[in-house]
Amino acid sequence: MFDIGFLELMFIGVVGLLVLGPERLPKAARTAGLWIGKIKRTVSGMQREISAQLEAEELRQKLNEQQKKLDESVRQVQRDVESLAEPNRPADKLRPRDQDTPSAPGPEQRLDDALARARRDDPGSDVSERDDRRDERPVPSAADKDASSR
Repeated sequence: MFDIGFLELMFIGVVGLLVLGPERLPKAARTAGLWIGKIKRTVSGMQREISAQLEAEELRQKLNEQQKKLDESVRQVQRDVESLAEPNRPADKLRPRDQDTPSAPGPEQRLDDALARARRDDPGSDVSERDDRRDERPVPSAADKDASSR
C-alpha cells in the first residue's frame, strides 16, 4: 500500500503532538490504529473473496473442458462399438438408436440368461430354476400365517 518510512512517521507524530497535545494523542493513535486494522481486514477479506471466485471460475472451466473431452471419448467409443457391431455399414453412416428399438435386458432377463448358460455349460450342476418371481407365488393370508405358527 503506502511506503511510510521512519521520517514520515516521526513527522506525523510531531504534528499530532502539536495539534492534539500529549493528553489526547495516545487515544487518537489507538483509534487510528483500530481504523487502519479494520481497513486492512476488509481489504484482505475482499482479496480472498476475489481469489476464491477466480479459482472457482478456473475450476468450472477445467471441469467443462474435462466434460467435453469425456463426452467426445464416449462418442468415439460408441462409434467404435457400433462399427464393430455392424461391420456391413461404414462408421460414418451409423445413427443413434431409435426409441422404438428394445433397450438392454433387465436384471431378471440377465439372470435367467446366465442360469441357462450355466446349465448348458455344465449339465451336471445343481443350478436350479428361479422360483422367486412374485407373480408366480401365492401371497399368504393372515389365516395361513396363523395356521403355520401353531
